[in-house]
Amino acid sequence: MDGPHEDGSAEATSEGAEQRPAKKEQKQRSFWKELPILIGIALILALVIKTFFVQAFSIPSGSMQNTLQIGDRVLVDKLTPWFGAEPERGEVVVFHDPGGWLNDEPVQQNNNAFVRGLQDVLSFIGLMPSANEKDLIKRVIGVGGDTVECHGTGPLKVNGVALNEPYVYPGATPCGDKPFGPIKVPKGSIWVMGDHRNDSLDSRFHQDQPGGGSVPVDNVIGRAFVVAWPISNWATLPVPDTFDQKGLAAAMPFAPPAAGAALAVPAVWWLRRYRR
Repeated sequence: MDGPHEDGSAEATSEGAEQRPAKKEQKQRSFWKELPILIGIALILALVIKTFFVQAFSIPSGSMQNTLQIGDRVLVDKLTPWFGAEPERGEVVVFHDPGGWLNDEPVQQNNNAFVRGLQDVLSFIGLMPSANEKDLIKRVIGVGGDTVECHGTGPLKVNGVALNEPYVYPGATPCGDKPFGPIKVPKGSIWVMGDHRNDSLDSRFHQDQPGGGSVPVDNVIGRAFVVAWPISNWATLPVPDTFDQKGLAAAMPFAPPAAGAALAVPAVWWLRRYRR
């Protein structure tokens, strides 16, 4: 009785050994079938987050030093504007070129057609900077209805109230080399300036263009609320206390509190470029 029992065990063991590689091969085939679906879902999520919630931008110029350094990556809240919020004084915002601000910036194109096509696709979903889009980053100084001015070595004034600006680049004056005003900011627009007043082509330099140097609120992409990279430069970007002064707050338009910051953690690192 021992002989037949041993033969049966050997046969069962042999069948089990054959089934294990088959199951492993089936799992591998299933993974490769699911991989394109997983990639597609990830790309769709990346596009949705980039379009509606939070987007990262890379800083290539020194116009916002020392608040932002060249190479910093900031996260921008794109959700709050969907609920009707408008930029407030003191915020650092990203906006599309209102026209004529970046005409002297050449668009760099790769000579390789395949690389150009790949960049177009990746920039569409937010995984690469676009070579064609022209965005800027500045600080909001005045909103619609405000009167802004700066003479001599300063100070910069909004509605007649002098601003204390510790964020201005060391050695630069509040007016930089371009005194202006008084100028009344049109409704639905903002007056913006870089923190490095001697190295920023901002509202001061475009007073001869439509809008008198002001930027339409509709051009604003969102508010930059944190420097996320490099880690050594990590910092939040709050509104400076000087913008809470009594003469300014009275004219400040209502805006719901920022909600986009809560979505920063799952955000994908999409890179576009700011220019001066």
